Amino acid sequence: MEKKITEIKNLKPGGFCIIDDVVCKVDSVTKSKPGKHGGAKARLVVTGLFDSQKRNLVKPADTKIDVPIIEKRAAQIVSLTGKSAQVMDMEDYSMSEVTIPEDVKIKEGDEIILWKFGPNILVKGKK
Repeated sequence: MEKKITEIKNLKPGGFCIIDDVVCKVDSVTKSKPGKHGGAKARLVVTGLFDSQKRNLVKPADTKIDVPIIEKRAAQIVSLTGKSAQVMDMEDYSMSEVTIPEDVKIKEGDEIILWKFGPNILVKGKK
């Protein structure tokens, strides 16, 4: 699991961060002005990439936060069983079991795009 460190104020909507050991997509970043006795605050609204759960975080704007480096890979569908599929990575030929989203229409033999971060795998679409 590769990651880099940045400050909360440098995050942009559509980017990614790690909150509570969960990879999240940034929905919005709101920064306040620094006051007379304190620094600027940042309010982060994010959605979990693998669990789709909304999260809020309010911290000083210069707080360090982890940003994941997500691997984008191609894979081929080997077999389909209901909502899950067995896929083979096209680079290292490893096999994985993944859940197929409802909006992705695939059949056996199709190539798909996978996003990997550690043990988590997400199907992004058909290639």
